[in-house]
Amino acid sequence: MLGGLMGSQSTSADFGEQMLNSVARQAIQRLFTKSQSVEVTIRCSPSSKLLQGVVDSFQMRGEGLVIRRAFEAEEMEFETDAVSLDMGMGGVLSGKLRLKQATHAVAMVKLTEAAINRAFEADLVRQRLENVDLEQLTDLSGGEPLTFRDVHVGLRPEQRVKIHAKTDLPNRDNVPISLSARLSVERRRRVIFADPQFEADDIPEDLRSLSEALLPGFVTVLNQMVDLERFDLDGVLLRVNQLEVQGNRLLFNGYAEIEHFPRGR
Repeated sequence: MLGGLMGSQSTSADFGEQMLNSVARQAIQRLFTKSQSVEVTIRCSPSSKLLQGVVDSFQMRGEGLVIRRAFEAEEMEFETDAVSLDMGMGGVLSGKLRLKQATHAVAMVKLTEAAINRAFEADLVRQRLENVDLEQLTDLSGGEPLTFRDVHVGLRPEQRVKIHAKTDLPNRDNVPISLSARLSVERRRRVIFADPQFEADDIPEDLRSLSEALLPGFVTVLNQMVDLERFDLDGVLLRVNQLEVQGNRLLFNGYAEIEHFPRGR
């Protein structure tokens, strides 16, 4: 009789694990506009704890992800701390993944250089480059707001980037700007372009003084743009501890605060 009872619990736990994997995968996929693949791995020992909704951790690995229809991540991984889930009719049994309390996860996001440059064409980014009225820029334009365009970012070793852009002034169109900078993280939320250096060799000689004068204002604009709060997922807040450039890829290593799983796309 005892053996039959234990066998029944094991079967129920196996069924619960399969259901939880399926529900978790669907919930995670709803974080993204598109996803090439999403894999979820549940860790629970002994497996009978699933019957009480207790999970030691679960790991997600996604590839080919698109966030808010415009921002592409080649890979994203996170692994949670212990998680307590609602296994009842309002939770897993109804196809929903509900946390009984918020949890944390170690997170990694990998972006390609090409995806970073495509992101600069997204409306959410472009609107922050258009009609900029910072005083340090309007002093150079006779009071007119400036728009930066044709932004291109190249990843370089040692967490550095090289950035090209263009702008138009009332008396001169297509003024190029070129700089290199070191990527840094401020308050785990904002990417900063630190130690900017003017790249004079990329600029025609007759435009160098004007281009260099525009540089501080352009860097100010860049430093106000890449705030991860603008890229938070539904119920998931990202925090970055470290940035790392690996060839033509940029890695964000940090953690995620998961308040709830997504309720819809």
